[in-house]
Amino acid sequence: MEKLDIQTQCGARIPAVRAGAVVVGSGAAGLSACRHLKRMGVDVVLMTEGLYMGTSRNTGSDKQTYYKLGMAGDTADSVQRMAQDYMAGGAMDGDQALVQAALSARCFFDLVSLGVPFPQNEAGEYVGYKTDHDPARRATSCGPLTSRAMTQALQRDVEALGVPVLDGWHAISLLVKDGCVGGVLALDRGALPGEQACGLRAVLAGSVVYAVGGPAGLYGASVYPESQFGATGLALEAGARAVNLTEWQYGLASTKFRWNLSGTYQQVLPRYVSTAPDGSDEREFLSEGFSRPGDALDAVFLKGYQWPFDASRAAGGSTLVDILVYRERRLRGRRVYLDYRVNPSALMEDGKPDFTRLGEEAREYLARSGAGQDTPYQRLCHMNPDAVKLYRDHGIDLEHEMLEIDVCAQHLNGGLEGDSWRQSNLEGFFPIGECGGTFGIKRPGGSALNDTQVGALRASQWIAARRNQQGGGAGWEKACAAQAGEWLTRLRAIAGRQGQGNVHEARRRAQARMDASAACIRSRQGLAEAMEQARAELGAFDSDTVLGQATMIEAMQNRDRLISEIAVLSAMLDYIDKGGASRGSFLVQQTGGMLPAPGLEDVFAFDQGPKMEECIQCTQVVMQDGLPRVTHTWRGVRPIPEREDWFEKVWAAYRQDGGVRPLG
Repeated sequence: MEKLDIQTQCGARIPAVRAGAVVVGSGAAGLSACRHLKRMGVDVVLMTEGLYMGTSRNTGSDKQTYYKLGMAGDTADSVQRMAQDYMAGGAMDGDQALVQAALSARCFFDLVSLGVPFPQNEAGEYVGYKTDHDPARRATSCGPLTSRAMTQALQRDVEALGVPVLDGWHAISLLVKDGCVGGVLALDRGALPGEQACGLRAVLAGSVVYAVGGPAGLYGASVYPESQFGATGLALEAGARAVNLTEWQYGLASTKFRWNLSGTYQQVLPRYVSTAPDGSDEREFLSEGFSRPGDALDAVFLKGYQWPFDASRAAGGSTLVDILVYRERRLRGRRVYLDYRVNPSALMEDGKPDFTRLGEEAREYLARSGAGQDTPYQRLCHMNPDAVKLYRDHGIDLEHEMLEIDVCAQHLNGGLEGDSWRQSNLEGFFPIGECGGTFGIKRPGGSALNDTQVGALRASQWIAARRNQQGGGAGWEKACAAQAGEWLTRLRAIAGRQGQGNVHEARRRAQARMDASAACIRSRQGLAEAMEQARAELGAFDSDTVLGQATMIEAMQNRDRLISEIAVLSAMLDYIDKGGASRGSFLVQQTGGMLPAPGLEDVFAFDQGPKMEECIQCTQVVMQDGLPRVTHTWRGVRPIPEREDWFEKVWAAYRQDGGVRPLG
């Protein structure tokens, strides 16, 4: 890494560094890319808002899942079968599915070698279990904090390798010239007040590996940790194409401490309770949606491994639980809780739990797990004591208090488009991890963690073989100076504006807008109204933003969020206008449509038309007068590529290029 200064036309000097590659983001994807690039001989630097921020470090579930090829027992599995199962979720390209399946074993054992404690039996088999959208038993876990264990192990290796870290640097713009990316502009959180450069920094690099996570700041009802915000907007602004921006994943989560409530949190059969805002008028409410009490109990149990909101399970299935929670929260304005202290009334007979009221699957599961204790809390302690400890460590005692919940945004399956080596339509720009749009409508639980490692490896291999060059010649320095000068003008104007701060209120308002219009229940009218408001806010951003007590980084996060919001809302509108129906993790409202259960309000009536599962929506943003002009095109999914499997031919080709060549 080389240090230098960039002289702008307005006289300010911008501190900068030059490297062969910059990795933006320090989650499981970014750290993995750093270590691969360093070991492959690339001069790499890591840029991060904070090493201990982000989703990988700060999120999980009852036993956070890592999805991999089956490696135990007598259940047959193969790369081809796993790729086909990926594609079965709809709207996913075959080359992406194939690569994720083919490299899952290599990436998994790489983590094992780094010390991530995935469990094995006495024979050395890494046994698995079934997760959501998983027809096999490919899932594994090392507990509620699997992704944290991954980042800790990866970080140890990155530090041992001596990768330079630009800590506290927040990306605000990509450096783009002639369809290529040559670096990043950032704000330095540690800059001194009154600095001439306003904290602006630059990294010139031959390749940019973009591992910033999903656009987590879009929703208020969210499982994303509050330290995660995302930076998809600046990539869209730079011209990076996106895919499947409609395909978010939503599910039940706690709100005081943001955490997925899947797996044993549901399988121990907690009581679902709602109250008035002041905590009065406590009552169970699931019976309103199910014809038989036992059906409600089975639906709660199934939420364990059918955790995501799923349109195909809305009518009488496990997703009806999400809908009833949504109804209490959004329509009735009540608070909703899981209560582990006592059993749901539907399970009780003569003061004791009667497990014969359950369906066969739930009854057998609890029996085989030895989970016949008297209360949900006792069953949870027996089956998963770490899940209890997790909440206790965050000040919530499940033995003595109820757990407040909501239906929350958890993951964007779509994102920035990349090829099978993760290079986007912008040369030299590699979006990996959740910000990369590799998945379609549905994905197996835990496949996102596998993809962080696969994407990091693929991008690193391509960069090391095809783009191992130092960044920022004279042409790039000139382009950086011009772009930095434009940004300095904007930053100085905002920093100098006096008045009552509005950054935090603008964020809350926009997040509430997305919760109301663009979550798991969507209508065309609601999306259109949200779009109009978002465009108005972005159009007035430069002239209206007042920092007050907020930082410039928080203000720029709002700008990035508005660009992302407009692109996402536009994609959702385009999908509906093309005739797309309810699918994946959302329902499209339709007057006179099907109700998930008798007696529900018309807002839940949804359509059952075409789901367009064999197509992928591509989104492109062009900035005009400070506002995004968003266009969408549709294409068929790419099939799983034909490839050579005769060893002698593969070996001969490998000796030529190490296998680093276009796929398909």
